[in-house]
Parts: sequence; structure tokens; C-alpha cells
Amino acid sequence: MFSVLSSAWALLFGMGLLMVGNGMQGTLLGIRGNIEGFSTLEMSIVMSAYFVGFLGGSRMAPNMIRRVGHVRVFAALASLISAVMILYPTFAEPWAWTLGRVLIGFCFSAVYVTAESWLNNAATNENRGQALSLYMIVQTLGIVASQALMVTADPSGYVLFVIPSVLVSLAVTPILLSISPTPAFDTTKPMSLRALVKFSPLGCVGMFLLGGVFSAQFGMASVYGAQAGLSIPQISTFVAMFFVGAVILQYPIGWISDRMDRRLLIVAVSAIGGAGSILGMVMGHNFTMLLVSAFVVGGMSNPLYSLLIAHTNDFLEPEDMAAASGGMLFLNGLGAVAGPLITGWLMDEVGPGGFYLFTAVLFAALVVYAIYRSTQRAAIPVEETGSFVAMSPAGTTVVGMEIAQEWAIESAEAAQEDTDGTEAA
Repeated sequence: MFSVLSSAWALLFGMGLLMVGNGMQGTLLGIRGNIEGFSTLEMSIVMSAYFVGFLGGSRMAPNMIRRVGHVRVFAALASLISAVMILYPTFAEPWAWTLGRVLIGFCFSAVYVTAESWLNNAATNENRGQALSLYMIVQTLGIVASQALMVTADPSGYVLFVIPSVLVSLAVTPILLSISPTPAFDTTKPMSLRALVKFSPLGCVGMFLLGGVFSAQFGMASVYGAQAGLSIPQISTFVAMFFVGAVILQYPIGWISDRMDRRLLIVAVSAIGGAGSILGMVMGHNFTMLLVSAFVVGGMSNPLYSLLIAHTNDFLEPEDMAAASGGMLFLNGLGAVAGPLITGWLMDEVGPGGFYLFTAVLFAALVVYAIYRSTQRAAIPVEETGSFVAMSPAGTTVVGMEIAQEWAIESAEAAQEDTDGTEAA
């Protein structure tokens, strides 16, 4: 683990600064859009645009990395993110913000793929789980810290847009000055979505539904807070609680998942997430209960992502994991694009509570489908399942790719040892 930190500290530090910038701009746009008089529909389109770009970036990033390398991709995209952030208050129009969000979503997705492939290369089979867990903690703490900066200036001015722009620009500095070598980036064979659904129907349906939950809490939480009449400090605290829950509950749930039928755990976690959503919908007028609901929803939805990946991998051969992860990411992205649009429509129809109504319905749908799938085939024995690894949506393709590559190398080495032993005999 020390060797990973020594070779990847610049990357982790840079990603921490990037996540502070990303967390600030997501919350700030929701607040500033309300000040500018944007309608809920307009804000839902703006927030949805991020996930359109995110989906495209995850597909194009591998080719970009292979052509010019990790450092150049990271630096170029971070510079573009910084420029877009500073332009938001200059062009306070829904169409301009929508285009900006597409660009930022594309850039952040590609930056995640770049960073995580780099981190995977620095890790080994023995410490990969720890390295990815540390990376996820850095990401989440960056978003939580960003909410504290929201109270440092007036959101109707320029300062709160300048701060994340500067932080994103600074994020590139340690990476450009680092002397650590960067890895190569390879590809593996593709897998059709039809084949993926055949391997793991629950994993695929769950990923699609969870995409809607993620995009609602990441894209529309600040819009909800503004509509509900919360103050800026309250909105910042509310948004932060989603990610505080993710940090605290990710690893207990992961520990449990390695010791029981993951389908039953998916049912339980989804049911608790749904209960948290109902709590927020019914008790939204009580700020303390609102924080509790955000903690529960965030604490359940984020581990669910890794849980669904682990469940799907239990039915795959190692050489298929990379392609399957790409398909899972695509399904999650489709759900994420639709999430803010549906949430915005519900908030227009039933008020701010539509935010929680949407997540409650998605969690309930996942509970029902997971129970149904549990009746369709026998559970895999616990001792034959793979380990739970904390992952982010952008990293699943990269993680799967690394697993597949290492499996191929180990298989080749084992075959070579058998050949050498036979020749010696």
C-alpha cells in the first residue's frame, strides 16, 4: 500500500481538488439557477446534460489515452473544466449551462477513467482493493469538503464560480510535476448488452435503476433544497449528507456482502434506501429528518453500485469482466440521463417532495425485481463468490479491464511453468 501511495500521491491529491470543484459546481448551479429564475424543467435539463456528456466521455476516454497518454488527457480535460466553470456566470442562460454541463460531464468521465487506470497500474492484486477504497474516500471527501465552501461567498456573484475553477486548475500541477511513470492502456474483447443481460438480469436492471437514483441525488438535490426554501448553509449540509452516508456505510455493507447471498443484501439495502426516501418525502419540513434521509439514501445507493458489480462478476469469467463492466456503465448512464428529467417533472407536479418520490419508486422497483430474481436460480455458494470492491461509475470498465489483463498474465505464466516442468521432466 505504501508503494501505491508513493507512486500515486500526486494523482490522489489532484483528484481530491477536482472533486471539490465538481461538488461545488453541481450544488452552485442548483442554487444560482433558482436565483436566475430558471424553471424546474430547465434545471432538470441542465442537470441531465452532465450525464449525457459523462456517458460519452466514458466511451471515448480509452482511445484518447492510447493516442496521447494519461498525463496529456488529464491536463487537457482539467483545463477545459476550469474554463467552463468560469463561464457559467458570464452566460447565465439555460442553453449555455446545458452545453457547459455536457462538456464538464464528458471531461470528468474521461478524467475518472484516466485516473483509475493509472491507479490500477500502480496497484497489485494484493492491494488493489485498498487502493481503490482510498481513491473512493478521496473522491467522496472532496465532494463533502466542497459543500463547506458554499457558504464562503454570495452565490449570486462570481466568487463561488472562481473558486472551483482555480482548484481544478491547481489539480493538474502535482500530476504534471510528478516523475512517476504512466501506464499503457489496452483493450479487451466486447460483449453485447443482450449477452450481459443473459449473464446477470438483476445486475443490468439494477444498474439502470440506480443510475436514476445517482443522478437525482447528485444533480437535483440542490434544486430540491432551493425549492424547499432551505438556506444556503442548509442546502450545502443536505447535499453533503448523501456523501457522508456513502463513506460511512460503504465498507460495512461490503463486508456483509462477502458473507451472504448478495441478492438478499440487495433487497435489504434497496428497502432501507426506499424507507429513507419515504422519510424525506413525509418529513421534509423537518431539517433534521431531511439530513437523516439524505444520509440513508446516499449510504444505501453508493454501496449498491459496487454490490451490483460484484453480483454480476460472480457469474462471469475473468476475461469477460472488462467488457461486461463497460455495458454496466452504459446502462447506468442511460438511467442517469433520464433521472433529472423525470425528477424535475415530478417536482413540478407534486412539489419538492417529487425528488424523494422518484428515488423511492426506483428503490421499490429494485426490491421487487431482486426478490423475483432470487426465485429464478440458485444462489452461488459464498465461498465461490468474488470480493466486494468499492467502485465509482466511471471506474468499472477500468477495474474490469485490469482484472482481465492480470488474469491473462497469470494464466500465461502458469501455462509456461507447466511447459517448463514438462520439458524438464
